[in-house]
Amino acid sequence: MTAHDVRAPAVAGLFYPGDAGALRAQLAQLLADNPASGAPPKALIAPHAGYVYSGAIAARAYNRLASHKATIHRVALLGPAHRVPLHGLALPAADIFRTPLGDIELNQDALALLAGLPQVTRSAAAHAQEHSLEVHLPFLQALLENFTLVPLLVGWADAKEIGSVLNLLWGGGETLIIISSDLSHYHDYATAQRLDADTARRIETLQFPIPDEQACGAHPINGLLSVAQARHLRVERLDLRNSGDTAGDRQRVVGYGAWALHAA
Repeated sequence: MTAHDVRAPAVAGLFYPGDAGALRAQLAQLLADNPASGAPPKALIAPHAGYVYSGAIAARAYNRLASHKATIHRVALLGPAHRVPLHGLALPAADIFRTPLGDIELNQDALALLAGLPQVTRSAAAHAQEHSLEVHLPFLQALLENFTLVPLLVGWADAKEIGSVLNLLWGGGETLIIISSDLSHYHDYATAQRLDADTARRIETLQFPIPDEQACGAHPINGLLSVAQARHLRVERLDLRNSGDTAGDRQRVVGYGAWALHAA
């Protein structure tokens, strides 16, 4: 196995604890403090900031997996590329994603399936330091029993291009779709609440496109909404807050939301 086969954690010790025991303890506390019961979702939208900021909101989404953790065996995880300019969607060059809680194997069948799409490339550089996917992995490791991963970073791509990827991966009850996105960035508290309420309304009524300035993961969200519209999915809000509610002051906040999408 070469060094390129494993994508090492980039933000362990920064966005979440780098020690496995401390990480398990924080995850357990976040999940205990943010219950969310209800029907198992086909897809989730959840935030990707440091756990002190958005962990509570993410936990509200991930708690929905507890009731069917044994049935999910494949997770398609899509998030925005923050560090490397990207056109289309990028798979990693690695075969394994590592966190302090262990290794997650990538789903090679799914990767081979996506390799034939013109909008999908491979980029080790885009994935190397990116946090938008990584912060979700410990939640999945804590809650699911046995799963493989399909990690996709999304750059400039339209809803149709992303939707075609999601449709290829859709599958049945064994496949969970997760879209990683924070909401508005660096507004005062009241402005953020107004913008994020508009974004929530758009998500919940399947109205896209959501503007880039209202969600850093607007492109993958728009792709999911296009598929949800065609498949007549129902959207349920699980949480909507910002960093002024969880950590930090209210002068310059980041918005966070969590939604579950179900078959109607």
